[in-house]
Amino acid sequence: MLYPDIERIMAIIEEERVKIVFTSAGNPKTWTKRLKDKGITVVHVVSSVKFALKAQEAGVDAVVAEGFEAGGHNGREETTTLTLIPMVKEQIQIPLIAAGGIATGQAMLAAMVLGAEGVQIGSRFAASEESSAHQAFKQAIVNAQEGDTKLTLKELAPVRLIKNKFYEDIQALYKTSPTVEQLRELLGRARAKRGMFEGDMVEGELEIGQIAGLIHDIKPVSQIVKDLMSEFEEAKFNVSKL
Repeated sequence: MLYPDIERIMAIIEEERVKIVFTSAGNPKTWTKRLKDKGITVVHVVSSVKFALKAQEAGVDAVVAEGFEAGGHNGREETTTLTLIPMVKEQIQIPLIAAGGIATGQAMLAAMVLGAEGVQIGSRFAASEESSAHQAFKQAIVNAQEGDTKLTLKELAPVRLIKNKFYEDIQALYKTSPTVEQLRELLGRARAKRGMFEGDMVEGELEIGQIAGLIHDIKPVSQIVKDLMSEFEEAKFNVSKL
């Protein structure tokens, strides 16, 4: 909901009769009733128990609880998926979807053991053949190792990204105790598009999750899904023997 043209986007969603809408980065009360009045299922992304309860109060059909490990825009609380999912599950009555650091069938099972009804996966599908991301960004995901992503720009909207020149420029600016306006000026506009979709690995904003360190190849989506389900079933079998 941070997009400046959100009104136009919502009008298109209604016109095209989209059946399910995931909202994030804003107050769920802003759009939930209008969308639900159109018969649309609404799911809101949250980073804390507090916001999960607010989303439930706003009337959403489900929430995505996204942990600190996730790529892109993140919560300021820095609560990890392992702790966030059971805490949210304890407080809400609507369906819960887990996100953040999930790229394998084993992680899917773990999230469900913690109380999630399903999972949302981003980084693994960003490195798929069908992904609209630039090939250079996909390769950067594959090349990423443990510790190569960092959460920064908390004063604006916390974002997890791959360390590159742009990230180092942010760190250099932080040493000068910058104002919010100075940070906003450095960020500029459309920097994420510049990095992830146009392939600028130097000055672009390269949003990806910590789990990138476990992604070693670029595959078709169909193969990724098959692998996930195979790993999930194998993990269930192995757990049953404990």
